[in-house]
Amino acid sequence: MVRAQSAIVILKKLTDYYTSGIFLMYNKEEEMELLSNSEFAILQLIAQSNGVSGYDINKTVDKRGYREWANIGTTSIYVGLEKLEKKKFVKSKLDSKKTGRGPLPKKFSLTPRGRETLKKEIIEGLSLSREKSPQFDLALASLPLVTKKEAVACLKKRKNFLSSEADRIQDKFEQQGGKNLPIFVSSLFSHPLAIIKAEIKFVEQLIEDLEKEKAWKK
Repeated sequence: MVRAQSAIVILKKLTDYYTSGIFLMYNKEEEMELLSNSEFAILQLIAQSNGVSGYDINKTVDKRGYREWANIGTTSIYVGLEKLEKKKFVKSKLDSKKTGRGPLPKKFSLTPRGRETLKKEIIEGLSLSREKSPQFDLALASLPLVTKKEAVACLKKRKNFLSSEADRIQDKFEQQGGKNLPIFVSSLFSHPLAIIKAEIKFVEQLIEDLEKEKAWKK
């Protein structure tokens, strides 16, 4: 009976933690569509190298190691390009400079709507993404696409957001019995708290480094 009750407690803590946090990825008033990790990465890579093919994007994904942490496969790149074009976030044209056999490849570039969507995704990723979030890493990879002032402001907001999350988890921990909880239950609180505290230190150091950066547009 005790084990069954403990299991219920564990499930409740996990459910509370992973479902009650704020994770904003789009502006509800404008009903912006959510972007998958692959779509976010594709928009970012097109913005950084305007006029690229799916093959070019796939090579860059490999070179930068995106597959290791953002779960972006070769198929998802081409499917993502098709979806983004249907959403009018990107546009394409045939590369007439290609030589040799085979069909002419498509070269993709951002539309104004795509550029606006990417900017919002970067801002949200830097500001309000959870700890251990691929969205935050993709936003970090997109730093050159925003100004230093915007990046620092977003990171300060994320620091406050993570601090609030840590306080929320600590309060829940105390409400449920605190140090009197068995170790296999208390660890469900101490683990995310340790991750969040480490993430806050990372963000603080990143803000400090960015504020010292002179070669970046203000």
